[in-house]
Amino acid sequence: MVGNFKHRIVFILKFSIFISFFALLIISCGSAAQSTGSATSYESYAVKKGETVRSIAKDHNISESVIYNLNPEIKGGKLKANSILILPSTKKEVIVDKEETVKTHTVKRKETLYSISKLYGVSEDDIKKYNRHLISRPLKAGETIYIPIAITEEGIKSPALELPPGIEEYQIVAKDTKFGIAKKHGISVEELEALNPKMGETLEIGYKILVPSKAGEALDTENYDYYEVQPREGFYRLKKKFGLSEEEIVALNPQAKDGLKDGMILKLPKEGTPGDIMVEDLETRISNRAMKNVALMLPFGVANSELDSIQKEVDLLRSNPTLQIALDFYSGALIAAEFAKEKGISVTLNVYDTERNESKVAAIVSRPEFDNTDAVIGPLFQRNIEKASSMLARKETPVFSPLSNRKMANLPNLFQTLPTNTILEQTMVNYLKRHAPGKKVIVITDPSQNRQKQLILNAIPSAQILSIDGNYAMRDDLMTYLSEQTENWVVLASEKPMLVSSCINVLSDLAVHNDIRLFTLNKSEAYEWNEVSNTRLARLDFTFPSVNKQVMDKNNPFVTRYKEKHGVAPNRFAIRGFDITYDVLLRMASEKDVYDAFPKETETVYVENKFRYEKSGRSGYVNQAAYILKYNDDLNFEVVE
Repeated sequence: MVGNFKHRIVFILKFSIFISFFALLIISCGSAAQSTGSATSYESYAVKKGETVRSIAKDHNISESVIYNLNPEIKGGKLKANSILILPSTKKEVIVDKEETVKTHTVKRKETLYSISKLYGVSEDDIKKYNRHLISRPLKAGETIYIPIAITEEGIKSPALELPPGIEEYQIVAKDTKFGIAKKHGISVEELEALNPKMGETLEIGYKILVPSKAGEALDTENYDYYEVQPREGFYRLKKKFGLSEEEIVALNPQAKDGLKDGMILKLPKEGTPGDIMVEDLETRISNRAMKNVALMLPFGVANSELDSIQKEVDLLRSNPTLQIALDFYSGALIAAEFAKEKGISVTLNVYDTERNESKVAAIVSRPEFDNTDAVIGPLFQRNIEKASSMLARKETPVFSPLSNRKMANLPNLFQTLPTNTILEQTMVNYLKRHAPGKKVIVITDPSQNRQKQLILNAIPSAQILSIDGNYAMRDDLMTYLSEQTENWVVLASEKPMLVSSCINVLSDLAVHNDIRLFTLNKSEAYEWNEVSNTRLARLDFTFPSVNKQVMDKNNPFVTRYKEKHGVAPNRFAIRGFDITYDVLLRMASEKDVYDAFPKETETVYVENKFRYEKSGRSGYVNQAAYILKYNDDLNFEVVE
């Protein structure tokens, strides 16, 4: 529902145009009404196909600036057919009493004189007084009528507007600023201005503007989206669109119990929010204690090696980094099997050396004992994983890919334990979308990153784009995009090391006098370049998505056990070997069938990794769980989400 926030702003803008236009009537018409007994009137105008601001101004004998002042939302955009403009009325001015002013109202379908009188708090006779034709005929949908508004000692009496859910009036007080008001109500200055396009740069004490409610129906944009009901849209169409029943919609939106109306704003649950995810402790759900036969397939490649001295072992490890990874992973998996046995789970861990050979993988999987294998962890390399999965698909034996995050073949029994880069990017985009309100979002990109740029714009249409063709960021260019009044969230979408380093250096210097936080959708190798300073990244609260939290709890039972066994702390491959193996064993022990142990909204968390599997179309399962990390002042990683 990316576009729902945009729909909400468009809907609210309709109300804010009226409020601002109403204030304009006070300024431009109030004195005239008292001195001459007359007031300028306005009417709505539906744009015809092919019309421009210039042609409309000429036809109505007004200047283009008048049209732009009354309709600020069309500035910089192309007029669309059937869009509605507010224009000075071409009809004869209405004579009003000195204690009254008027506004216009376009009659909606099914509206009556009675309902309109209640809407504005005036009598039916008062409305007829300024619309003489209504004495002899009923209202017509689409026509524009005049509504008298009484002037009291406090000023013009505000009509009883039916504001959208979560929107209320706010009266400006001394020392109020746009930034302060926006921050108080959890929105950006840009959003505040969108709600109140005529509020101007100088805030007048006592002036009323529109803001999100702080109580009652407050806008909870972190957990909910807001959707504007379209013409002829009913509950059936909304169920098709969002998968929500009428009862579920009404439970969140009591105003919809009598039916949906065009333009009604509905609060709907946001898809994939952290509030929807339940962290599950599978150790408390152990019920299936039958023997678990697990095959661990790793590329040791030492079957034919002659190792008759410690020095040869050291030389082999130095010359074969894959062997080192396999041994580290294996050491963690062994402790996971120990932990499972201590929880009462019977485990047989069969270890196989794949020798990085596809034919060897096929030979291993063809062995008779694989008929009784409950799960396979490994191999490490993509082609070998796909080979094992395809051969075991008929038996529905689950195969868990330990370290590959590449897109795999469509195999129904294949589980990718590492989130893909696409999932990491989307996790970061979702975080930005939830938390960007109230911030100025700036995207620095190079021409090769159009896809990432579009991802961000789809989620945050108000984001500003700074595209850099070369390898260096200019200080003056960046300064023109920064705001001194609000926090600047800069998203760096580039994998060019020199450009990444240049941007970090310039932003770090600018952060001395500006509130800047740096983000990326993909912490590529460019951030590991020797010219990139971790100190500068920490100064910018550098935030990025990660498959693991990269923060080791020294008191974790696994870490303690590993140190006791090996005399050193476990590295990330040993930790991953433990986390994956222990998760697989606990899932098998918590259900009769391992495939039943992967509910969509359930997440499991271990030493450094977490797992939430979702079925990928007709193919297998992919881990959707990722972390949002940032550098802190101690140059360490801190889990943000």
